[in-house]
Amino acid sequence: MPAEEKDKTLKIQRALISVSEKRGLIEFARELGALGVEIISTGGTAKLLAEAGLDVVEIADYTGFPEILQGRVKTLHPKVHGGLLFRRGVSSHEEAVRKHDILPIDLVVVNLYPFEETVRKPKVTLEEAIENIDIGGPSMLRSAAKNHESVTVLVDPDDYSIVLREMREAGGTTLPTRRRLAVKVFETTARYDSLISHHLARLSGAAEEENESHPTQTPLPEKFEISLGKAKDLRYGEN
Repeated sequence: MPAEEKDKTLKIQRALISVSEKRGLIEFARELGALGVEIISTGGTAKLLAEAGLDVVEIADYTGFPEILQGRVKTLHPKVHGGLLFRRGVSSHEEAVRKHDILPIDLVVVNLYPFEETVRKPKVTLEEAIENIDIGGPSMLRSAAKNHESVTVLVDPDDYSIVLREMREAGGTTLPTRRRLAVKVFETTARYDSLISHHLARLSGAAEEENESHPTQTPLPEKFEISLGKAKDLRYGEN
């Protein structure tokens, strides 16, 4: 590892956790607490962690603004995104966070509403699909990933152990690890957006075909994306 990257080990003092998939979360959060990390959390995630006996700061207590619109707006707040996009060591950023009482957030743990699982259900309604389009989650993930020099971001529970190991062994996360985790975030959000656009486009096409007064042709679009998930590993020569 280049010396300049090794020197960019990030100490984690504050984490923001908001997840749909709870696998491994309590154990991970407990380890964070043992390492002295303050945890800010939202809704059902905060409730789960509190019931497990962990100290948690509710997001509304931090922002001073309640969840509104049936939970559609809870993390879309300058005190959240300011804490994620704040570049440590940049004097104008340091001044802004002091002026507006914004706390730096060093770790973001977020996974997204289960849109893909929802639309796979038989007879799923458009309303159900729409309500499972995550807005706050991708926004936090992208803010943290953009600022990965200063923030560690986790979108996959399988990566919890990597972060804990580096925190124990190096006192924080290394820049190469933060960069790899940021890449995973952008891959995840790109796939998520692709799934949403394909589902809505399919519904739109079906609606147009049913409307006899507006006959349509369906040429290939100018651009289209394919999002695939790995089914299994192949042995050498099977590809």
